[in-house]
Amino acid sequence: MTDSRFRLGPTPSLALLTSIVVSLLAASSAPTPLYAVYQREWGFSPITTTVVFGVYALAVLAALLVFGRISDHVGRRPVLFAALAGQAVAMLVFARAGSVDALLTARVVQGVSTGAALGAIGAALLDIDRVRGAVANSFAPATGTATGALVSGLVVQYLPAPTRLVYLLLLAVLALQAVGVGVLAEPVRRRPGALAAMRPEIRLPRAARGPVAVAVPVLFAVWALAGFYGALAPAITATLVHSHSVVYGGLGLFVLAAAGALSVLLLRTAPTRTVMVLGVLTLIAGIAITLVSIGSGAGGTASVTGFFVGTAVAGFGFGSGFQGGIRLVVPVVEAHERAGVLSLLYVVSYLGMGVPAVVGGVLVVHGGGLLATAREYGAAVIVLAAAALAGLLLTGGRGRPAAPGRIVAVSAGGSGAGSAHGPAGAPVRAVGGPAGGRAAPREPVTAVVARTRSGERDES
Repeated sequence: MTDSRFRLGPTPSLALLTSIVVSLLAASSAPTPLYAVYQREWGFSPITTTVVFGVYALAVLAALLVFGRISDHVGRRPVLFAALAGQAVAMLVFARAGSVDALLTARVVQGVSTGAALGAIGAALLDIDRVRGAVANSFAPATGTATGALVSGLVVQYLPAPTRLVYLLLLAVLALQAVGVGVLAEPVRRRPGALAAMRPEIRLPRAARGPVAVAVPVLFAVWALAGFYGALAPAITATLVHSHSVVYGGLGLFVLAAAGALSVLLLRTAPTRTVMVLGVLTLIAGIAITLVSIGSGAGGTASVTGFFVGTAVAGFGFGSGFQGGIRLVVPVVEAHERAGVLSLLYVVSYLGMGVPAVVGGVLVVHGGGLLATAREYGAAVIVLAAAALAGLLLTGGRGRPAAPGRIVAVSAGGSGAGSAHGPAGAPVRAVGGPAGGRAAPREPVTAVVARTRSGERDES
């Protein structure tokens, strides 16, 4: 075993884990600009594109349900090694793909390895630093999606071996990250129950049920938007700009995800409820701008500009809504519950992304065509977002209250001198009073602060 002197410190570990999420999501969006190339070479229909897209989401879902909690038992590192190995196999299958069957195989392997990794990485980020880890959990997926879509398009457009090189480059990155995992400190002690943890079940800690009920509609709505851009945006963009350039094919998804990543950075210190409400409102506004800009599909400068402006606005809502959902839930979850709860949040997210996208693909072929489907899909996402907003306003964005008469904040340092425990044993620390004879340290602004006097509770 590697000597502990060579283990990475907290900040390098955060950077490594964040980079792995970026790579996994970049790899997942890398095929997006290539679908048009595959379609021209192999002659398949638009519905096949959405099936290839959707089977990835279903594979991620299955992996999250089966492997989502296993890192709480066997450790984070073994799961990461296995996931990176699976992802490497997927890249090799993509690079040698010569048929739709090969694409489907690669997407399934990719989805399983990504799903297995997401819960473990998300929990590991929170193990290291609860505040910075929560930001990274929100920032990294959007960054990876944006990077994969744009870089893949540029590589395919301007470099040789368009259907192979991007996957080989990702393979090299994954190999370097596997070396980094080898010197990553393991925060979890092995404990029994790994096989039992692989039985799919939906189980939430009591303290997380209220926050999850508020977060789920928002997460589903924002990821349904991501599914729209992953499945239909390349074809819509090609129609509007009258070009089949693969760079344009990935540009819509890049703008959406880049705006989402920017929103995470800009709003990381804003109150959680404000972030979620702002996210849903900008999501609705952005989709409305996009649909008006698409119009009849004739294109033109105004139409194309409006499409990308609307995409950026909607992307800001995508990032805000996802960040708010994560920030609302993770502070109330204990360390040994993190991987399972985060996996559940990703299950909701990928259901939102995969199912509507596949339905959209069917409607493109058997319904009213591309533009009619885009309008119907966009309208459906607006309805979902409006329902999520209504839920937020009705609940006030509140989770489960803490014990009456206490002002508590989730401690980024876990339990220790002066720490108490909230619902389900979540570590909390009294604010503004003594802790073990000393004043309690000032909590980060992104920690959850609960004021429960007379049943009142504020979250920041």
